[in-house]
Amino acid sequence: MRARRSSLRPPAFWTSTWVNDLTARPIVHFTIVTLFPEFFTGPLGCGLLARAQERGLVSFSLVNPRDFALDKHRTVDDRPYGGGPGMVMGLDTLVPALESIKDRGETVLLAPSGQPLSHGLAQELARMDRVTLICGRYEGLDARLGEIFPLRSVSVGDFVLNGGEAAAMCVIEAASRLIPGFMGHEESAGEESFSTGLLEYPHYTRPEKFQGRGVPDVLTSGDHAKIADWRRKQALWATLQRRPELLASARLTTQDMAWLTKESERQGRTRLGRNLYLALLHHPVLNKQGQVTTVSLTNLDLHDIARCSLAYDLGGFFVATPLQDQQRLISTLCGHWVEGRGRQANPDRANALSMIRLAKDLEEILAQVEELAGKAPRIFATSARNVGETGTGDIRALLETEPVLLLLGTASGLAPEVMDRAEGCLRPVRFLDKDNHLSVRTATAVMVDRIVSDTL
Repeated sequence: MRARRSSLRPPAFWTSTWVNDLTARPIVHFTIVTLFPEFFTGPLGCGLLARAQERGLVSFSLVNPRDFALDKHRTVDDRPYGGGPGMVMGLDTLVPALESIKDRGETVLLAPSGQPLSHGLAQELARMDRVTLICGRYEGLDARLGEIFPLRSVSVGDFVLNGGEAAAMCVIEAASRLIPGFMGHEESAGEESFSTGLLEYPHYTRPEKFQGRGVPDVLTSGDHAKIADWRRKQALWATLQRRPELLASARLTTQDMAWLTKESERQGRTRLGRNLYLALLHHPVLNKQGQVTTVSLTNLDLHDIARCSLAYDLGGFFVATPLQDQQRLISTLCGHWVEGRGRQANPDRANALSMIRLAKDLEEILAQVEELAGKAPRIFATSARNVGETGTGDIRALLETEPVLLLLGTASGLAPEVMDRAEGCLRPVRFLDKDNHLSVRTATAVMVDRIVSDTL
């Protein structure tokens, strides 16, 4: 079936690129499948995108699935199988709409469930000759479309829009500006946010003084080396403050890391770990037969969890045991490394073991944490059994405003009476795998890292 011409009249400079058969092939051609072609008249007809079309760098064509409907109402949607709210875009118009496109190239479905749109993905699309963008509407598209055509699902964020048109414009702009010649100055795109894995440095322009606010002196110094150094450091600091997770994959030099560490100390940056407290319980815990018992401490657990607590700048690490001989053993161990000869031999270990606070039971720990934090902590348990429903992101969100006490079990895990005291249980570290039984010190390090999510 041939598509009827859209009722939308394109701007004059689109006349050679409005249909699928292009007389002059540009660097990248975007075909947009949409129920609302008029949405794109303004965005594609002004600014850099309009000039790029005039220069033959990009071109666009629009395909409306409604033009392929056979009934008089030009229906494109229907009720979902299984019930539920809303309507679903159907295959009887989407399939012929896509089949009408002679060269679809990379076919992208804009959907909240897709892979996140990133600078890397935009670079990939900018290198392609043809890109087809499918803009969904209503509750979504019939899932069988992905079985008929190879689709790449892309999301522009963790939110829901009325349709895929605004998301399509995000993809178009992000990819188009990376096409050689699009920006006019090739270095412009290379210095923007995310191009180096970092956020962009701040910009200033005339007047040099405005309402008593000036421009940083280095930018008016004329020293290009110092300006470049200032901009790099501003980008590093902005990324650490606003998007620290980007630093994990950013290209950092040893000088970058050294400067970030020094600057963090100078500015006294508050870390979320200060609100996180760990409690290693040796009673009441379960043995392999599921009976409540008390177990002896393990030297390695104390050393490694203490080091983890210090490295992530946690609020405190508590060790609980009701056995007096175990309490004396802990006191002797910590005394040797913190105050005795061990401190001179290994000051780093002394600093780590100074994090340990001894308690006889959970009640004593709760009292100590409340005294340190100024308020009662939120309590969360941990378990290697698949019983937890709390995610590390949930704990991280709480740390913004409240102290959190994470209960760590020894032996075969925390006893039910302890689990009942917690408002939630953290999901196991490897809940998707068969063998999920890590040592408590290993699991603790992984959980803390996931919760704090602090690159430094």
